[in-house]
Amino acid sequence: MIRVLLAAALIPLVQASPQPAPPPTPPSSYVPQRVFDTRQKTFGDFETMLADLARADAVFVGEQHDDPNTHRLELAIVEGLTRRGVPVVVAMEMFERDVQASLDQYAAGTMTEEQFLKASRPWPRYATDYRPIVEFARAHKLPIVASNVPRRVAADVGKKGLSAVDGLGADRHLAAREMPCPTSGAYYDRFLAAMGGHAGATSNFYFAQCVKDETMGESVAETFHQTPGRVAIVHFDGAFHSDFGDGTADAARRRMPGRRIAVVSILPVADLDTLKPADEDLKRADYLVYTIKR
Repeated sequence: MIRVLLAAALIPLVQASPQPAPPPTPPSSYVPQRVFDTRQKTFGDFETMLADLARADAVFVGEQHDDPNTHRLELAIVEGLTRRGVPVVVAMEMFERDVQASLDQYAAGTMTEEQFLKASRPWPRYATDYRPIVEFARAHKLPIVASNVPRRVAADVGKKGLSAVDGLGADRHLAAREMPCPTSGAYYDRFLAAMGGHAGATSNFYFAQCVKDETMGESVAETFHQTPGRVAIVHFDGAFHSDFGDGTADAARRRMPGRRIAVVSILPVADLDTLKPADEDLKRADYLVYTIKR
């Protein structure tokens, strides 16, 4: 059962002469994985997926928070796109809008890691799960976006409903400006089913989820629109937020009309050799990346 977590780079104007495509390399020192392309309805490979994602404007990578191989593959996606010369911006559910200044200072080298960790409220498994992504971004001067609404705001919405957002006052900018939260449709139904409750008992939890989705989607869209030149924003979030193109992915899509939004869902499984995606999974994401559950 889900319990909601209450929880620019520029490209040159003049391109260099075309370079040969980078040779296929195993992802992140090799992580056991198989990639299923749901549009082609066939298994492919990690490098082919990267070549396609390199053409997207925003990529939402849905993760299983507690799986080590998942996080290694997330790093491999950023590594692979960067190796291909794609100007990448890393955006993360795991950091909240009110710590963006600390994230920027740490990325710029004007704040120590100790100071950064004290100021940024990192998730409990930050050192193993997310630090490698942040450090790769720092080393390659990739912008990092703290996309999420502060957890205190989400917690208040979970208790009081959407009126808690209206009461933010000077902190109103910490949540999305527009907050359509329809209490109907496939996403709403999946949320209720995941919570195992009825609409009346879970409505404020759903609104908290919606505030997170809308804020993260707005963060991605605003970053895209404010970044000069070609850019691909890679956003990491819990899979429920972006699976089926709903939630955070939909919130960005509505704010980025005409732009390509790609969705990847990383799915830990017990056995890679006997995989056969379920019919429902064919609608889950553009790419299903299966890995061995650890």
